[in-house]
Amino acid sequence: MDPARLDDYLARHSPVWPEMLAEIAASGRRNYSLFLGEGGRLVGYYEVDDDVAAQAYLAASEIATRWEAEMAPFFLGLDGRPDQAATALTEIFHLEDQLAESGSSPVPTTAESRAQ
Repeated sequence: MDPARLDDYLARHSPVWPEMLAEIAASGRRNYSLFLGEGGRLVGYYEVDDDVAAQAYLAASEIATRWEAEMAPFFLGLDGRPDQAATALTEIFHLEDQLAESGSSPVPTTAESRAQ
């Protein structure tokens, strides 16, 4: 991510085009977030049942192609579409899964604790 262009990048995401939002949802992605760290480090998170199918759907989408072409200049040293260049991460810990496996119940949230 080009740190000099962060303000413009943020503005482009506030809000994202409605038709692009619809394409992301139609691809099967859900619970999708982008996080911005120091120096322009961008981390994305989404959930999907079939990532290969979701990526193929977006790769074939004229709307997503147009969006990614507009986003590409924000990324330094990137060949191709930003959405196709993301590095997949392997999940090594998930709280709810480990709680379920251990037979423990989730700890109530602060709001739930006050309600009791």
